[in-house]
Amino acid sequence: MAEDKGEDKEKVTHKLEPDTELRFEVEAGATVQLELTKGLAEVFGTELILNKKCTFQGGSKLAVYTFHGCTVTLTGKTESAYIAKETPMTMYVNTHAALEQMRQKADEEFTRGPRVMVVGPTDVGKSTVCRMLLNYAVRMERAPIYVDLDVGQGNIAIPGTIGALIVERPASVEEGFSEVAPLVFHFGHKSPGDNLTLYDLLISQLAEMVNLRCESNKRANTSGVVINTCGWVRGGGYHSIVHTAGAFEVDLVVVLDQERLYNELKRDLPDFVKVILQPKSGGVVERSKETREESRDNRIRQYFYGKKNDLFPHTFEVKFNEVKIYKIGAPSLPDSCMPIGMVVQDNKTKLVPIQPSQSLSNRVLSISLGEVGDDDIVTTNVAGFIVITQVDMDRQSYTLLSPSPRPLPRSVLLVSDIPFMDIK
Repeated sequence: MAEDKGEDKEKVTHKLEPDTELRFEVEAGATVQLELTKGLAEVFGTELILNKKCTFQGGSKLAVYTFHGCTVTLTGKTESAYIAKETPMTMYVNTHAALEQMRQKADEEFTRGPRVMVVGPTDVGKSTVCRMLLNYAVRMERAPIYVDLDVGQGNIAIPGTIGALIVERPASVEEGFSEVAPLVFHFGHKSPGDNLTLYDLLISQLAEMVNLRCESNKRANTSGVVINTCGWVRGGGYHSIVHTAGAFEVDLVVVLDQERLYNELKRDLPDFVKVILQPKSGGVVERSKETREESRDNRIRQYFYGKKNDLFPHTFEVKFNEVKIYKIGAPSLPDSCMPIGMVVQDNKTKLVPIQPSQSLSNRVLSISLGEVGDDDIVTTNVAGFIVITQVDMDRQSYTLLSPSPRPLPRSVLLVSDIPFMDIK
């Protein structure tokens, strides 16, 4: 079927031949319903249910793939919709098959399952490949651990964090993976380059926690780990990729769409780490800076209001003296300000108290599970997130947007440089 660019068609039926996929993007402000009416098909590894309608909001980009042929119907306005005959899906499925063989061997020998890391520049489909590998594993009755290190466009919690999650059921076509009891750490920035020292420290801490989880959960241990990374692959970003491979002791690195990165990792990683190069999907499109910011904003909004606006957050006040707000990382002092021979080693991971001010308005904060006075607050996971919507200096109070009613579970708050305006 020819590409449809925003034509005002209410209902369009697409017939897909075997090993093809329907790629479509929902027009901004519109809603599109997808329905499988015949055959078998999947979206990023999740099987579609026959005659069940799935709803997608404006800006959503999806690909419906079929191994055996199918018929699907799109109802609503699409920015574009076309059937692609060239797709790398066979390669991705073969990667899953190789990982499954490693899991079977781990079952037989009572060893650790495969750990795979997906790397590549921005906008090559890393998150999508991770989602497919996880979904295929779960469909084989596995329970892999998903690790997301993309602080700019995180899928486990909100932007500015890294985290891990045991995946026990396929992702919902509409809403993604169930985010029950994730392990999340506060980073506070939308790019690793804003504090690379802290980023690497948190990766090491997360790897240690994942190892502990694997030791206590045999099924997760043999199912392995799937790691999503950020799109910064040069300089400090490349060093973080190598650091991540070592911290998580990965067995396989999948490089998407960049031969240079593939060759550098082949050179720098140990011989027992297998590095493979795979193409990106033709449906992946480059996102603008504005689109990325809008995506971050939507992700935070979904945390408070739900992906279908079916959650109702709470607004309440807390006094300045009821909470302690910190920022991780202090500005580095020039050598001229330091005593001779003294070097500050930990300014990037230093906990800095923040005084109440209007600059805290419309800022996202993490609720640390640490207590005031703990030495390890920086590397302690978080309970959730709030937004300071107003600072009242006269009343000495903050107005908070919170997913739960008062009181806050902890009094230690970590401020991020990621803004959020609560405009519903």
